[in-house]
Amino acid sequence: MADAGDTPATSRDYRETVFLPETPFPMRGGLPQKEPLILEQWGDLYAALRKQRQAEGAPLYVLHDGPPYANGDIHIGHALNKTLKDFVVRSRFLLGNDVDYVPGWDCHGLPIEWKIEEQYRARGRRKDEVSKAEFRQACREYAAGWIDVQRDQFKRLGILGDWDNRYATMDFATEAAIVAEFHKFKNSGQLYRGSKPVMWSPVERTALADAEIEYHDHVSPTVWVKFPVTGATDDHPDDLLAFRHANPSVVIWTTTPWTIPANRAISYGPEIAYGLYEVTAMETGLEFEPWARPGDRLILADKLAEEVFKAAKIATWTRIDDLNPSGLECAHPLAALSSGYGYSVPLLAGDHVTDDAGTGFVHTAPGHGADDFEVWKAHGHHEVPDTVDPDGAYYPHVPLFAGLKVIETEGKKTGKFGPANGAVMEKLIETGNLLARGRMEHSYPHSWRSKAPVIFRNTPQWFIRMDKPLEDDGTLRERALSAIDATAFHPAAGKNRIRTMVESRPDWLISRQRAWGTPLAMFVDKETGQPLHDPEVDARILAAVRDGGADAWFDRPDADFLGAHAPERYEKITDILDVWFDSGCTHAFTLESRDPAHGYTGDRPSHWPADLYLEGSDQHRGWFQSNLLEGAGTRGRAPYDAVLTHGFTQDENGEKMSKSKGNTTDPAVVIKESGADILRLWVALVDYAEDQRIGKQILQTTVDAYRKLRNTVRYLLGALADFDEVERLPLDQMPPLERFILHRLWELDGQVRKAYANYDFQDVVRPVIEFCSGDLSALYFDIRKDSLYCDRPDAVRRRAARTVMHEVFMRLTAWLAPLTPFTMEEAWTTRFPDAGSNCARVIPDTPDDWRNPDEAERWAGIETVLEIVNEALEAARRDKIIGGALDAWPVVTGPAAAFAPFAGLDPAEVFRTSGAELKVAGDAVTVEIRLADHPKCARSWRRVPDVGSDPDHPELSARDADAVRAWDARRA
Repeated sequence: MADAGDTPATSRDYRETVFLPETPFPMRGGLPQKEPLILEQWGDLYAALRKQRQAEGAPLYVLHDGPPYANGDIHIGHALNKTLKDFVVRSRFLLGNDVDYVPGWDCHGLPIEWKIEEQYRARGRRKDEVSKAEFRQACREYAAGWIDVQRDQFKRLGILGDWDNRYATMDFATEAAIVAEFHKFKNSGQLYRGSKPVMWSPVERTALADAEIEYHDHVSPTVWVKFPVTGATDDHPDDLLAFRHANPSVVIWTTTPWTIPANRAISYGPEIAYGLYEVTAMETGLEFEPWARPGDRLILADKLAEEVFKAAKIATWTRIDDLNPSGLECAHPLAALSSGYGYSVPLLAGDHVTDDAGTGFVHTAPGHGADDFEVWKAHGHHEVPDTVDPDGAYYPHVPLFAGLKVIETEGKKTGKFGPANGAVMEKLIETGNLLARGRMEHSYPHSWRSKAPVIFRNTPQWFIRMDKPLEDDGTLRERALSAIDATAFHPAAGKNRIRTMVESRPDWLISRQRAWGTPLAMFVDKETGQPLHDPEVDARILAAVRDGGADAWFDRPDADFLGAHAPERYEKITDILDVWFDSGCTHAFTLESRDPAHGYTGDRPSHWPADLYLEGSDQHRGWFQSNLLEGAGTRGRAPYDAVLTHGFTQDENGEKMSKSKGNTTDPAVVIKESGADILRLWVALVDYAEDQRIGKQILQTTVDAYRKLRNTVRYLLGALADFDEVERLPLDQMPPLERFILHRLWELDGQVRKAYANYDFQDVVRPVIEFCSGDLSALYFDIRKDSLYCDRPDAVRRRAARTVMHEVFMRLTAWLAPLTPFTMEEAWTTRFPDAGSNCARVIPDTPDDWRNPDEAERWAGIETVLEIVNEALEAARRDKIIGGALDAWPVVTGPAAAFAPFAGLDPAEVFRTSGAELKVAGDAVTVEIRLADHPKCARSWRRVPDVGSDPDHPELSARDADAVRAWDARRA
């Protein structure tokens, strides 16, 4: 049928006889209004799907949910993560599985504590004025409120899951399960209490694990400090001690002056070349007086000496001799001001010392650095001094600096460095041992929650050993590495990333000094320092926590748990577990507890391990790793068979999103303005394995892609109005074009199934969109438009087209159901209002006899010629030679090979012209656009020779006259 052109004069209006597409499915989606209605119609769709698949005996697939934090509205990262999980859930249902997916929430931890502390402060109450029970209850209520909010927001996105049985780490039964997992480590001997430097947040007043640290640029003071040499061991060569009368000093460099009061040693590198240098002259014309003086004798790494002299404004110097630092002893640089610093400072060999920067010597404060601690212990020292308290202030026993803050923890300056650095530098100046100072911008560790800087601080903490030999199969580290090797990673690079982390990670720090969390519910023998191992005590603890939550541990007297054990002999541990340990146990109480292999008989079966974990790539150091270590430590393997990771969402310019920058994309706004299916389609279109971008322009591109899909489905619905199985045409009667489209369906079916199985959602939606815009809209629909509109209903060609369009519709609505479920549900119920939900379907079987590579090759050749003809038709239209394609009768000249694919076909049908002629000649395809010099059919607008051949309908072609006669007969 014509796209344009003048309508011929006729005695009858034939428009009513044309079979134009009819459908109530609108062109505009109206998704923001329509999607909530579809959600209501679905009801508890997830439960219905599970029931249906279980009745079918479907195999079980388990996706375990990494819990978001119950604190605030969801952001675009949440939307990406949960939508990807929903793609997995819905696609596995589509592939015929029963799918177990229980959404969960992390509820314990610092951010919620802060919010509650703020609420109390706003009412004029301090945290320490509130009972622990009241405080924990306030935290619990706060988290519960946000669980409800986030659950509704996730549901609005169309996320399927067992929402009515969601898990939360603060549920009483869950807290008991976490304690039970903790007890497994306690009773296996993997748990120990150690005193070592850990990353400590004074603002949060707790230790932090590596996974809770992020690095930000920070400007620190830098100091070069002199430690006067006081002596040497007896075996130190005398000739190198002849300079002792000149008061030489070992020079150290540090960016943490506040740790100088904690200094106990100086580390040096055994392979580094050192020298004794004498200052001979200072720089002149300075605006200040340097602290160095001519005659000062300094011990430095040769490679770094010149750099140190430059910082100290030393103009000239003399290198006196080589020097071996082994065996030297120094005075503390503050010894002249307080007898509390009167101890000797030995020089210790350490492999961690380099001559890349500084002085070649490392000031060693064993209470404030991992390397410092290790080298101190390695040389036989066991006492580690405590210098800074949990609030980031010097303890009262610290000479000269008692009470001064390293980091402020109250008021407007919270999270800023306090006066400690400045005070220490002033005292070093007073003793004459500050050689130089400056400032340096560098990367400094901060808490990822509070964004405040942290410090290394020696504290007693509880750890799980990574390298303790276990009874059966090696250490926890070895078990974890074996489990990594047995896990499938998507993308594959994730395996090396997490493996490297586990290979080098220290023992697992699991204790925190906070109130809101699951406790390390155990007793420690005061005499031996060892945890109590008593199954009956453990059982009473678990029963109490199961009945009253973690509060029972804090509120009930020790005697309730200890039974025959004397309470005065035992220390009750009131630290809480790191939240990563909490979430690392989720597999136990969410999956294993519902595994029929462990006795479960209910209607929500799961299995352990999970088939898949899916989170952001940062969880290689977080949730993936905590689950790995917990599972490997208690069960010998990871609780998952596969891990999938996604990148982070940036703005359209590739910059990190920030509320302060105003460059965030709020999923709630996108849903309100465009609908959840638009957001879901954006997720499907991006390469989630990499960082992805979003913004107004990108979303507009997504809307354009959505329109292509929607318009394709709409056209199919219109073309298939009143289609009946009686109309279906068998394959052996199909024309070549239909055989080609069926082949494409066969081809796409394999691609879609494979892509879903491999979690390659981009490889579902992009080929399908290309199929819709290319094979369907630009080729098939355009060619078959005339037949659909104008052939009589029982014509073979029209029946073939409608049969194939039915198959296309059945597959498109299935293939796209996981990605754009609202739109496909609307399309499905528009056509089949009584057939149940589209989401309950599986992909229809695609017959192998649809495969037809020969037909695909034929149409590839046809499209090569068609493209050339279309360009010529478009040029003729621009030049106003023709009004539309039906005014044309192109003569196409070219080699026989170019026209071989047209054998048995009407080229005019392919070109959508009234007629066409193929002439074999020459080596290249050329086109001459001639006018179709025939009368115009009043119904189809084709200019063909047989217009007027039927005396009953002289304005029509023979085909159209026959169709109208059939239409009239049916009306009569």
